[in-house]
Amino acid sequence: MKLNKEMLKYALVGGTILGGGGGGSSELGSASGNIALDYGDLNLMDISEIDDDVLIVTASSVGAPAAADKFLKPRDYVRTVEILEENMGLKVGGIITNENGGAATINGWIQSAILNIPLIDAPCNGRAHPTGTMGGMGLNNIPGFISYQAYAGGNPELKNRVEGFISGDIFKASAVVRQGAVHAGGLVAVARNVVKAKYIKENGAINGVSHAIETGKKFYEGLATSPAEAIKSVVDFLNGEVVVEGLVSEFELVTKGGFDVGKVIVDGVEMTFWNEYMTLENKDKRLYTFPDLIMSFDEESGKPITTADIKKGMNIVIIATKKNNIKLGAGMHDLNLLKEIEPIVNKEIVKYV
Repeated sequence: MKLNKEMLKYALVGGTILGGGGGGSSELGSASGNIALDYGDLNLMDISEIDDDVLIVTASSVGAPAAADKFLKPRDYVRTVEILEENMGLKVGGIITNENGGAATINGWIQSAILNIPLIDAPCNGRAHPTGTMGGMGLNNIPGFISYQAYAGGNPELKNRVEGFISGDIFKASAVVRQGAVHAGGLVAVARNVVKAKYIKENGAINGVSHAIETGKKFYEGLATSPAEAIKSVVDFLNGEVVVEGLVSEFELVTKGGFDVGKVIVDGVEMTFWNEYMTLENKDKRLYTFPDLIMSFDEESGKPITTADIKKGMNIVIIATKKNNIKLGAGMHDLNLLKEIEPIVNKEIVKYV
């Protein structure tokens, strides 16, 4: 698929929707995508076109989207691949994004355009997720696997500029990068987990980026009629439902440890989030549980809105769909990773998965 400005437009809104409340800001994604497309031709390749032994790297950003001092530039994304190649002594043969989201779906576009690395339509996950290991495609379950990760970001004017390279156990390496994001003011670009294409073919969310583009296209087809129709078009495409619409009566958000954590209540329906929406309950009855997709939309404009941008008093629409209606990588089937959510949002997760 040849990528262009129209595809970018669809990817941004579709990615935001599939971000499930997280996945970064579409403003950042728009800036990155436009830079990549202005640089030169950019194609989204099907992974079936890639030889099994080609080395693929995951592009990501890590941190808390609501952090006040977050600061990332396009150069930071490119720098992470350079750091990885310099320290590992190899040449990356392909790049994938870690997840979908307003910024995340566009992860890898700049690196692909500037460094001439094939951009591949096989994200680690077809929705957004809070931790790096959830986007590890099951690498955490491979005995002796060493995770190599490079990161960069932060505002040098605030003395927050950091970059680094870490290798080790995937949990510990991811934790170090998360702390790097904290020291950078909330957000860093990351290149991580060099693996062969064969592994991604078996464990990734195949065609996850094109799914975001199709979701965005459906949104804009509906928006030509009305904001309400835009939301309905997305719900129909994802085989989901509108759960509730109305005023945000309660909203809590705390940024801690490089994450946004909190809850949203609309007309008695409660959603908790850990960057992304984790649970949806109506009168204490659990209706949806991560990795089910729960997403919020601005009622007036119809546009998807992330947890970092919600405010008390907003009128929003909450939609949801079951996990089998979206594309998921292997990390979303690991109960040990899903159990990590429980103490963060103080809700049972595994029981409902």
